[in-house]
Amino acid sequence: MTETRRPTVLITGGSRGIGAATARALAHQGYDVALTYHNKRARAEEVADEVRRTGVRTLVVACDITRPDDVASLYAELQAWAARLDLLVLNASGGLERERLATDPDYPMRINRDAQRQVLDGALSLMATGSSVIFVTSHWAHLYGQVSQLPVYEPIAASKHAGEAMLRARIGELALAGIRLLVVTGDLVEGTITPRLLERAAPGLTAQRRETLGKLPTTEEFGQAIATAALDSSLPSGQVVVVGTNVESMSE
Repeated sequence: MTETRRPTVLITGGSRGIGAATARALAHQGYDVALTYHNKRARAEEVADEVRRTGVRTLVVACDITRPDDVASLYAELQAWAARLDLLVLNASGGLERERLATDPDYPMRINRDAQRQVLDGALSLMATGSSVIFVTSHWAHLYGQVSQLPVYEPIAASKHAGEAMLRARIGELALAGIRLLVVTGDLVEGTITPRLLERAAPGLTAQRRETLGKLPTTEEFGQAIATAALDSSLPSGQVVVVGTNVESMSE
C-alpha cells in the first residue's frame, strides 16, 4: 500500500524564536519540516530533534539567505530531500546586528527585501497548485509610514515593509501558479531577540508595550497562528493575519 505523502514546509530562520515555534506547530500538524539557520547548528539540531519526536522528517540546512550561493545550495539539498514544497515560511530577517551594519549599511534592505525575493524565486519550481507563502512581519513594518518609529528600528521597518510590498506585487504571478501569499504580523514577541535588542536603544519599551497591550504574544502563539493560517484554505491571497492585539494599538 502506498504511504500518504506528508506536506512539506521550508522555514527560514527556524533555529529559534518564531521560526522554531512554527516548526513545532507545523510538525504537530503532520508537516515534514525543513529549516534554515545562520550559524548556530547545535541550536537548529535541538529544534530538529523536537520536530522528529512528533514522527515527521526534518532537514536542517545552514544558509545565509543574503548569499545567492547559499540559497542555491539550500534548494539543491531540499530538492534531493523532498519532491515538492507545500509551504514556504519567510521568517528570517535582520537589520539590528551592529557588526553587519558597521560594514554593510544596506544590510537591512538586502536581507528583508532582496533575500526574500531570492528565497521565493528558488522555491517556485518546487511549489504546486495549493501551496502557500507566509511572510512574517511586525506591526511597525506592516504599518510603516502610518505609525511613528523608533529610530533604531526604522531601517528594519522600512526594509520589511519593502519586502512585503515586493511580495504583494507578485500576488498575480503567484495566483497563476495556484500559490497564495499570507502575511502574519505581530507586536513585540516574548521569547525573541528583537525586544532585547530594542531595549538597548529604548529602555522600558517592552514594559510600555505590556502596559498598553496587557500581554505580549509569545513565540508559541505566533507559531501556532502561522500554522493555523497555513491550514485555513478559506484565507485569500493577500490576507493579513494579526497575532495578539490589533494593529490599531500601534497608534496609542
